[in-house]
Amino acid sequence: MPSSVLLDTSFFLRFLNDTDPLFANADAYFKYFLQKDIAMVISTVSVGEYCVKGDIHELPLKNLQILPYNLDHAKTAGKFARVVFEHKGKLQLANRNIIPNDTKLFAQAHTELSINYYLSSDTESQKVYNILHKQIPQTFQFIDLHIPYTETFGMLDL
Repeated sequence: MPSSVLLDTSFFLRFLNDTDPLFANADAYFKYFLQKDIAMVISTVSVGEYCVKGDIHELPLKNLQILPYNLDHAKTAGKFARVVFEHKGKLQLANRNIIPNDTKLFAQAHTELSINYYLSSDTESQKVYNILHKQIPQTFQFIDLHIPYTETFGMLDL
């Protein structure tokens, strides 16, 4: 089965802003995925988040597969949200009142068998993933955009 990566909203905020400190990492990941034929996926959940302050036409849609949020994703998100809310007191989340979008995106990545990776610069989201992964092992790897792709994939940066 082909490999793919679900890119969250924080990735696009970095990738589409060449003055962002993480732009170089985002750009390098984007090029790496293109080179390795790893399909890049954006959820309709992330499209909605991005469109709060951005325009859909700013997104590199010709290079992305759009993943609609569906009933299977919703059922899994409910299970995930239950786990996260049960552990909410253990999470040290800075100013984060909205957990449901994290669980929706994780549910999509977990449910879609072709998704092997989830790329985000959102360290608060990673905390949610870590709690969730301890209770329900995830089928995908969380990739932190702060870490260069060469380190993530064990490559020499020559």
